[in-house]
Amino acid sequence: MIRKIIRIDKEKCNGCGACADACHEGAIDIINGKAELVREHFCDGLGDCLPECPTGAISFEEREAPAYDEEAVKEAQKKTLQNWPVQIKLAPVSAPYFNGAKLLIAADCTAYAYASFHQDFIRNKVTLIGCPKLDQVDYSEKLTEIIQNNNIQSVTIVRMEVPCCGGLEMAAKKALQNSEKFIPWQVITISIDGKTIE
Repeated sequence: MIRKIIRIDKEKCNGCGACADACHEGAIDIINGKAELVREHFCDGLGDCLPECPTGAISFEEREAPAYDEEAVKEAQKKTLQNWPVQIKLAPVSAPYFNGAKLLIAADCTAYAYASFHQDFIRNKVTLIGCPKLDQVDYSEKLTEIIQNNNIQSVTIVRMEVPCCGGLEMAAKKALQNSEKFIPWQVITISIDGKTIE
């Protein structure tokens, strides 16, 4: 069908990810440092992404495209954030969504510091967040129970470069060790200017 849909000029795109964050339907991803309309049937043609683009890389066009599929969007949105609550201190130690889960343990601030946090880290993971400085609690016991009582496939820890985030990383590592399970894990550190630190 011919309909109004967005167009992304890759020459103008700087890969900031603002459009992907603004797209509530999840039609846009950042691929190889550039925004790309990867799910045309998710694009509703309303253009929430347009005013967010700092380089003017997004415009409307009328062309052949699949119809907007609201049901597919709703199904995808359900899968994006699979669990609630996400705060470590509020999360249950056992829940169906933990079965076979790729677990993301993230510091509260990381989602605000890193523009593409949702696309790069949350997607297809069960998310738990916390801040040891604000909560003033050792998360390791709760995390140990979650890892021991469920079939966790992998653990990704996302923290800020600031020293207080070390508490979250140490708690997650301690939980992995205390669980006595061999689970693949990784730590990703976000700088205060919103970049990943190698």
